Amino acid sequence: MSPAMTVYALKSKFQNMLRPACRFLADNGVTANQVTVSATILSAAAGSLVWLSAGARWTLAVVPCALFVRMALNALDGMLAREHGMGSDVGAMLNELGDVVSDVALYLPLAVVPGCSAPLVVMAVVLAALSEMVGILGVQFGGGRRYDGPMGKSDRAAAFGLLSLAFASGAPREAWPHAVMIGIVMLLVVTIFRRAGKALQGGVA
Repeated sequence: MSPAMTVYALKSKFQNMLRPACRFLADNGVTANQVTVSATILSAAAGSLVWLSAGARWTLAVVPCALFVRMALNALDGMLAREHGMGSDVGAMLNELGDVVSDVALYLPLAVVPGCSAPLVVMAVVLAALSEMVGILGVQFGGGRRYDGPMGKSDRAAAFGLLSLAFASGAPREAWPHAVMIGIVMLLVVTIFRRAGKALQGGVA
């Protein structure tokens, strides 16, 4: 699956919608790094609600909302860096670390949700971190940061957001959550190999 066939392909349209907000933030002195940190704090807060409540339905309804806002903030920090001259080495590091920390903070708490396989959730979180690490290695091989799917950051947000929404709606929790998690894990493995292959080829995402 090419990047054009993933949720990541919608990024440019999403950014166009956010451009007025981006200009507003820049005009009011908000920095890209502040937006990056805000996204991480939001993710940690939403994940903590799920964890501390042992997966209460109302907290699971918060997860899709937090994921949407996180994606918006992630887009905004990149736009501020590129379009308003706020890019920096510190910002690049914060961006990569923030993505991994946010993934862990939002997805790992699903391990305590009744009906959701804890081992599969942990496996997915670990593989997600590995996929981002492999994506970064593309820079070392001269091909640029890899964002290939089929289970990139935006795709994970969509998958876990829908899963959380289904739990929050009170859908019966039988075999389907396990099937969904197995699917996510398998797609993450494919993503890792695709990114590794593209990185070694030196191609640009």
